[in-house]
Amino acid sequence: MFPDGHTLYFLKNTPSFDFYTIVYSELRDGKWSKPQVAPFSGRYSDADIVFTPDGRRAYFVSARPVNGKPRDDMEIWTIERDASGTWGEPRHVTELSSPTDEWFPTLTADGTIYFGSDRPGGVGGTDIWRARFAKGTFQPPENLGAPVNSQGDEIEPFVSADEHTLIISARNRGDAVGAYDLYVAKRNGDRWDTPRHPGPPLNSTGWDFAPRLSPDGRIFVFTSNRRDDRYGGSQGRDRQLTFDELQRRLHAPGNGLRDIYYVRAETLLR
Repeated sequence: MFPDGHTLYFLKNTPSFDFYTIVYSELRDGKWSKPQVAPFSGRYSDADIVFTPDGRRAYFVSARPVNGKPRDDMEIWTIERDASGTWGEPRHVTELSSPTDEWFPTLTADGTIYFGSDRPGGVGGTDIWRARFAKGTFQPPENLGAPVNSQGDEIEPFVSADEHTLIISARNRGDAVGAYDLYVAKRNGDRWDTPRHPGPPLNSTGWDFAPRLSPDGRIFVFTSNRRDDRYGGSQGRDRQLTFDELQRRLHAPGNGLRDIYYVRAETLLR
């Protein structure tokens, strides 16, 4: 969500989940506008955009070439927005680079960046890493270690601006109910508590990931591929579908692909 609270940036992906495009929609007269491709996206796989509080800078991940050389992994990029609202050219954030993937950057109020990466030196497969911002550059990333990271995969973090709450999407932790589940951790002094699993119905048997809070902190937004059997389940129907009805069901929310969901933040953070 852009800091103005009226512009939603999100992803449109191929069903095979191998190409990502950043799009945006604006809230007008109580309705969201038809999504448009962000001016800096649509050519390469771009994903996981986050904004500074003033909206003048964004960070995202991309598979675009670095210095003209193709990459097979996702890297963190940044882009600036001028006073007229025009986005400039993306710049590769070299100091956060690794030979492996980086995912889902998120920012604190002081400019610290959290992200997921399967770079060497972690606890499990993909871990949550953090880099402080000082003297105009990010310092070397540090692994959050246990208990935030585990032998499983901690893929995507959301950190609150005050760095007191951390929400992660992870898989292969012992209490998971789905492929990817959401967890919440609170900061206790200099350490993070063991991430708490909120359980169903927030988490499902599918993928639950991409955690974000609205700019005012009241709404929790996430992505899930949970299926609504009214639209796409495997159960039989009481009659034969027409082709138009089939098309509507295939493209409806709850079709088993990935949809955006939201709940009141207090449901997750209590």
